[in-house]
Amino acid sequence: MASLQKIREHGVLLLIIVGLAMIAFIMGDFINSGSSFFHRAEQYVGTIEGEDIHIQDFENAREQLTEVYKIETGRNDFDEDLQSNINNQVWQLMVMQHTLGAQAEAIGMTVTDDELADKCFGEHPHQIIAQRPAFKDQSGQFNRVALIQFLAGLDQAAQNPEQASSIKQAQTYWMYWENAVRLTWLQEKYTDLIQELVGANKLDAEQNAKAGQTIVDVEYVMQPYYSVPDSLVKITNGDIRTRYNEKKEQYKQEPSRSLKYVAFDIKPSEQDFKDVETWINNLENEFNTTEDVAAVVNPNSDIIYNGQNYSAETVPAQFKDWAFAKGRKAGDVTGILFENDTYAAARIMQTGYSLPDSVELRGTILAKEDQLDSLKAEWKKGNFGQSVETQWVSETMLSREIADKAFAGQKGSIFTVPYGTGIQAIQIVDKAAATPKVKLAILSRSVTPSSKTYAALYNEAKQFVVNNQTEESFNAAAEEANIEVESAFNLQKSTHKVNNLSQSRPIVRWAYKAKEGQVSDVFECGSQFVVAVLTEAKDSEYRLISDVQAELRMEILRDKRAEILQKKLAEATSLKEAAEIADTEIKTADGITLNSYRFGDAGMEPAVIGAAVRLEQGELSAPVKGMQGVYVLQSKNKNIAEAEINIEQEIRQLNMRYSYSLPYQAVNLIEKEADIIDNRSNFY
Repeated sequence: MASLQKIREHGVLLLIIVGLAMIAFIMGDFINSGSSFFHRAEQYVGTIEGEDIHIQDFENAREQLTEVYKIETGRNDFDEDLQSNINNQVWQLMVMQHTLGAQAEAIGMTVTDDELADKCFGEHPHQIIAQRPAFKDQSGQFNRVALIQFLAGLDQAAQNPEQASSIKQAQTYWMYWENAVRLTWLQEKYTDLIQELVGANKLDAEQNAKAGQTIVDVEYVMQPYYSVPDSLVKITNGDIRTRYNEKKEQYKQEPSRSLKYVAFDIKPSEQDFKDVETWINNLENEFNTTEDVAAVVNPNSDIIYNGQNYSAETVPAQFKDWAFAKGRKAGDVTGILFENDTYAAARIMQTGYSLPDSVELRGTILAKEDQLDSLKAEWKKGNFGQSVETQWVSETMLSREIADKAFAGQKGSIFTVPYGTGIQAIQIVDKAAATPKVKLAILSRSVTPSSKTYAALYNEAKQFVVNNQTEESFNAAAEEANIEVESAFNLQKSTHKVNNLSQSRPIVRWAYKAKEGQVSDVFECGSQFVVAVLTEAKDSEYRLISDVQAELRMEILRDKRAEILQKKLAEATSLKEAAEIADTEIKTADGITLNSYRFGDAGMEPAVIGAAVRLEQGELSAPVKGMQGVYVLQSKNKNIAEAEINIEQEIRQLNMRYSYSLPYQAVNLIEKEADIIDNRSNFY
């Protein structure tokens, strides 16, 4: 499919031959007949609303979403962060499908085939479809013609196995987004219904309008909490226990782990540098003189020689000035250079010529050579068909066979290359301006740890483990060896990476099997060996009272200080007396309404704002407990606007405000109340 080819890494010139799994999340049997011998926990990644999610079905969905990412981003090098995101996206899709699906089914709500068709390829498709790169024009705008052409191509007859594979891939790509539209549209219908049920009414509108119509200016005195000495406040363990029990539901927690670790860098030894230097010195003469440079370079160098044309922008930086210097000729060689732990030398194979940096190509697949003349005639008329689009490509995006012909050929010419049992016809639509180029053979090798060095570093880390089996000795040994000890806190079962340690998911798995104070074995995390010690394991449903004791003490201290200050300020019969008692000045806060976010210069004080608006003009308030201290207020001016309330407008404004948060809140509440067991941490 041409639209898919446009969004692949190699554009129109490479066809996709890997089919995708469907996103339908169909629950089925395990991989093989031996699955019945597996433990239940080894078969299922979780349970959602009583339905088991089989590991193989989850894997199929992960693989499909990974392929969709590849298609739409042109990337194949997915790091662990992106893989973790894909894992989470698939799980969230499954959770939504089972939880929202059950809620919708219970009230008879569904997405009909006609609705789905309209949202997928109607006059105004859903944004999920409209945002797909495959259906956009060169300006980045949605192109419905491209969508219709894509859909028409899903049913075309394949001329060869490669084309059949491409069509199958396009079909499954479409099914992914079609199912995404179905689920998203079901969610939108459901939240629209909820919004109708909980929308604003006349009373809400009147209350909201009046909240902004009552405007007060007040004078106030505030005595801060810190003015009460600690010696006047007594806090008992019973006070803390009582407050903890009152707030216990706020302290629910997920299991977590905290640990410390040391890292040993896996880096080359001095001998490794000497070995690579010896290697390149031994090959230098042969590299400089051989007539078959590829035979010397390709089995040995980190950079193979394939005849690539380098420009000043693409040539390795250390060779740029040398390769494009005036008077440079074929056969010239550099000396051996050492930079960034790499030994390298270069030899000019060809110079003094120019080629474009990129070309615009149009391509299609033909079953037989005798179809080529007919194709050329159609293209000459401007009839390019459904499967032909153009794309600008650089040399590195192409195979060597295609690149040589594309960059050397004439604008407008058509050439062919073999493709499976057929041929691929490619037209050179346009070419960028030619720039100087050079062909270089590069003999290069980066210095990396040898197996001997690797083993020595591993043994060093292993010895650290053997000699330090307690947290105390772990810390002491690290300090003695001047090794930095890092800490990682609140690691959840699903945490995929410890701090910035690459490939450190195994450490999290270990932490959930270890006991507090236990020292781990050696983990290989990218370019480091890591040894960890588990410092804390939290498995209780609620945070321990000892964990929250400090914040509870601060709350109780504030409340007891408030009681003292309120009792003290209650003796005042005027604002002036209150100021004298508090030993502070009288301040002013003007233009206060129930919609205000701040109380004058005092900042966020919602209780004080509420008290101020309730005061009648001239009235002195009782002491009010605020966030920063205790306040005494006196209203000096109160104005209630008598403007007519536009009920319909107020309702629209309130409903618009609800629309921003309600969809998320509704779906989040459904998931929160659902019976969900997530066992993914056992597998990933």
